[in-house]
Amino acid sequence: MRVISGTARGRILKALEGEATRPTTDKVKESLFNIIQFDIEGSRVLDLFSGSGQLAIEAISRGAESALAVENSRFAVEIIKENIKKCGFEKDISIHRGDFSEVLTKNAKYDVIFLDPPYSGDLMNKALDIIYSFDILSNNGIIVCETDISSDVLRMEDSSYSYREYKYGRIKLTIVRKV
Repeated sequence: MRVISGTARGRILKALEGEATRPTTDKVKESLFNIIQFDIEGSRVLDLFSGSGQLAIEAISRGAESALAVENSRFAVEIIKENIKKCGFEKDISIHRGDFSEVLTKNAKYDVIFLDPPYSGDLMNKALDIIYSFDILSNNGIIVCETDISSDVLRMEDSSYSYREYKYGRIKLTIVRKV
C-alpha cells in the first residue's frame, strides 16, 4: 500500500495486520482519485472508518486543505499516526478515536467524505442516514462509499443528491454528490 500521487507520492504505508481492516487496493484507490480529482484541491475531508488513514493521506497529498481520520480501534489509530508522521502530515490530518457517530453530529461541514466500513453489518447505511440527517456535506460535496459489489447504498429520496456507481471486481464505489 502506497501513496499514489502528490507531495507524498511513493511513500509506503503500513496497514493493520489481520482481518480487522480491509485496506482499499491501490487499483481501486487510483481509480477513485481519478474520478474525484477535481474535488480534492482545497477540500475539507472526513475519512470515516479510516483503518490505516490512507484515503485521508492520499487526499492531503493531492492538495486537500485538511482531513479528519475517524477510527474506533486503538491499534488502527497507532498505524494512522505512524503513516501520517511518515508523510509529514501531522499539521494537516487530525485523528478522532471513537465511534463514527460522535463526529457526524458536531455541525461541521465537509467537502469530501470517505465511507469504507466493514462490509458485514449496516454501518454504511447508518453513517449515511446520520450524514443526511445532520446535513454535514457541503454544497457540491461528495461522499465516496466503498462496499461489496452486492451491497446497496442508502439513497436519499431528494433530488439534491445524485448517485453514480463504479465496479471493480468484487468492490463497488458509489459516489454521492450534493448538487
